[in-house]
Amino acid sequence: MKDFNKKKFILFFLGLIILSILIWGGVFWWQNLRGAGPAIKPPPDNIAEIIKEKNKEPQGGQNETEFPLSVADNFNIDIFAQDLPDARVIVQDSLGNFWVSQPDEGSVSLLTVENGEVVRHDKVFRNLNRPHGLAIDPENGLDMYIAETDKISKIRLYSEGPLEKVVDLPAGGRHWSRTIAFGPDGRLYVSIGSSCDTCIEEDRRRAAIYVMDKDGSNFESYAQGLRNAVFFTWSYVDGRMWATEMGRDHLGDNLPPDEINIIEEGGFYGWPYYYGDNVADTEFRDSEFFQTFDPPGPLSGSKINLQAHVAPLGLAFVPEEGWPEDMWYDLLVAYHGSWNRSVPVGYKIARIRLDAQGNLLSSVSDSTGFVEEEDFISGWLQGSSSLGRPVDIMLQPGGVGYITDDKAGVVYKISYINN
Repeated sequence: MKDFNKKKFILFFLGLIILSILIWGGVFWWQNLRGAGPAIKPPPDNIAEIIKEKNKEPQGGQNETEFPLSVADNFNIDIFAQDLPDARVIVQDSLGNFWVSQPDEGSVSLLTVENGEVVRHDKVFRNLNRPHGLAIDPENGLDMYIAETDKISKIRLYSEGPLEKVVDLPAGGRHWSRTIAFGPDGRLYVSIGSSCDTCIEEDRRRAAIYVMDKDGSNFESYAQGLRNAVFFTWSYVDGRMWATEMGRDHLGDNLPPDEINIIEEGGFYGWPYYYGDNVADTEFRDSEFFQTFDPPGPLSGSKINLQAHVAPLGLAFVPEEGWPEDMWYDLLVAYHGSWNRSVPVGYKIARIRLDAQGNLLSSVSDSTGFVEEEDFISGWLQGSSSLGRPVDIMLQPGGVGYITDDKAGVVYKISYINN
């Protein structure tokens, strides 16, 4: 009888543990993950076919109400290339062809262009380790650098030569993507995300932007405290570096804000000790393991607070030539879209107004502190699913731009129709 009661007690105790885990899991899901559908569900429709059918009709620069995407007036959107699963970074070489990284495919594809249209695409580089960042040497337009998760390599395009490793990078981790670009100084910059959601990094190269010479030498820290600054670019107005930054998870729907930071050499941008407007991350700072650590400082640079969890990725400044004057100097930002929020947000291209000196013109909400951006392209979010997730943005003189979409596997082309 004693053994029987003991077994009953053990089963009862195990049941309580399982029930507690289920309750905790349900609460966690409800608070953090119930809005993840648009990020993980397959698209309900093929956005490429929808756009192609739509563009068979006369548009006159306007989009009809039945068209799922809402595009700014006097702009048209078309499919530039499709059948590119996990399309992420896009660059153009000096011959006018485009290259697109596909990390999940382990490849980089060539989009061959004739008369402004893609006539074919080929996976030229294969079996790579999650290639993400691409950069074309501005001096010759034909040396391409490829950032895999563990290294940067380069190759002369349209040659028979092999990829040549330039520098090793810390591999994998929570944020595996590595993005690269040549700065105005001709040096190569790379962003390396944190290995975790929030922690002390043992490797100083993590959660940072580094800079190097073209051959990988003089590899130096440029900015620290950047949890996941996946994309960055430079303003043609004043030459400053701007970077999108994703805040940490599991602080609720509206904390912490995602950010656009203006990066200064030697700057420290808060992670993991601070978020938003220098708000101390008490959950992190109060934990016993981290009590002995003090953050470097002071926090650096100007920034723009965005709605939490919109997941900002690609960003580009609107050129003057061929673009409407009221958009000059403005910033377009790709919101990849939330996965860890009860109500989904993002899944669009936002317009943030700036003046000719690079100062913020868009208003900021008094209640949230988030910038009140305008939608330039929206409609990918369809309730509990999404038609796509925009990633990179390339804007060119002449009122033309290109946007990658890793969920729909396409590259969009946007065109300004100057009536």
